[in-house]
Amino acid sequence: MSGLVNALLIVAVVVVVIARQFRARPVNTGRRWWLLPAVLAVVALRDPGILDAHHRTESALLLGAELLVGLGMGAAWAWTTRIWTEPDGVVWTKSTRAGAMVWLSGVLLRVGLFALGAALGVHQDSSALMLGLALLLLVRSGILLWRAQSLPSGPSTSGPTRAYGDDMPRVTRKEAV
Repeated sequence: MSGLVNALLIVAVVVVVIARQFRARPVNTGRRWWLLPAVLAVVALRDPGILDAHHRTESALLLGAELLVGLGMGAAWAWTTRIWTEPDGVVWTKSTRAGAMVWLSGVLLRVGLFALGAALGVHQDSSALMLGLALLLLVRSGILLWRAQSLPSGPSTSGPTRAYGDDMPRVTRKEAV
């Protein structure tokens, strides 16, 4: 696939994933949660330009750093997601403000990696970013599924589980009258 098609696919997946995750959604533990990450990984790995032929070592190190960022972001995003069981027994999730900060941090880290690669003269392909995104989604989905399955089964009225950032002070503003 061309770089432009890869970039458009990455943007589309990120927009859909972020838009869906910041709304309360039921967790479907029976679905194929690994399918979208697997498709993204296959598309990324099909591209022969994932490593720069002239800078193999530097390119491999940047790819490894991209995968570490994806791994860390996926885990951090999963742990900053609120998860709860409704009285009817359905498990729900919703990302928090801390999850938005995880995304912002990840974008900044990726910009830094791209800048480092550019400074080293390494040709960087969108396939590395797509592979990192696949790992991020796989890790996040796996952790959320594990968290959902570890909740008490059956109807519950205990409310949401704690997510990182829940005890951050809320800024309230007075409305002008």
